[in-house]
Amino acid sequence: MTDPTRRPTIMSRRTVIRSLAVSSIAAPAALAALGEAPAWATGSRPAATPLWHPVPAVDKLNAFEGVEADRGHRHPNRTYVLVEDADHYRLNIWHDDLDTTGNNDRQRTEVKGMVQNGTAFKMLNGQTWQIEYAMYMPSTLHGTSRFTHIFQTKTVDPDAGPWCTLDLTRGSGGTEMINARAYGTPGAPDIAAGRLAPLRDKWVTVQWTLTIGQRGAATFALLDGTDPSSPVYMKGSEKNVVIPANTSYVRPKWGIYRSIESAPSDIIDTYILFKNYTATRLS
Repeated sequence: MTDPTRRPTIMSRRTVIRSLAVSSIAAPAALAALGEAPAWATGSRPAATPLWHPVPAVDKLNAFEGVEADRGHRHPNRTYVLVEDADHYRLNIWHDDLDTTGNNDRQRTEVKGMVQNGTAFKMLNGQTWQIEYAMYMPSTLHGTSRFTHIFQTKTVDPDAGPWCTLDLTRGSGGTEMINARAYGTPGAPDIAAGRLAPLRDKWVTVQWTLTIGQRGAATFALLDGTDPSSPVYMKGSEKNVVIPANTSYVRPKWGIYRSIESAPSDIIDTYILFKNYTATRLS
């Protein structure tokens, strides 16, 4: 069984001067056609400076509202979330982990929320947010026949959702897919979908544009790389998306949240990496 605490054999791009990276995403650019090299594949680049732009080596886990992992304290000697190589976050999960929710049928290692200098940013009804990040999915992170979320948006207090998710799935033919979904919308339609295999063992960039509300909207793009010139691998948009803040607020979550009722060969020790987080409120 692969040990998820083993460091991947990759070369990480260090975040040396984060302010330069933040500035670079502020220039507007036109929406590019599929396969071209867009500056912001889901639409125009936000003119505003991102509100959330954590530096892992500096902000560490203070970049989030909290961590959800081993909440039953079954494995106190395991490290579930850490900053690795100073420039990215690593989230580990083991095949025998169990979350306290459900009926011993799921497991979870996630970080939640967006915090900058002690301020938690909240996505409220009527607001539109652009969220971008890079992620690295190893070959041990499988699509599954039951749910595996690697991104969620949920309403806080009371807990509700998930509304929009990024899922790793496995169809009846065995093909592993990655699906951006309006999960809480009737029919849980795909916003965009593609084969998982070409995205493994390398850094890719995820871009969401989310309008919060009972009849909100979601746009998604995934770039094959972390350079602004990286080609668009998949993209799409959906209207009338259910993503309500209600009387509270919506926050994103990143990590691995999966059912253990899939094939045991898919529920194995693994991890996921994240870096280059930014979030910009457009309205």
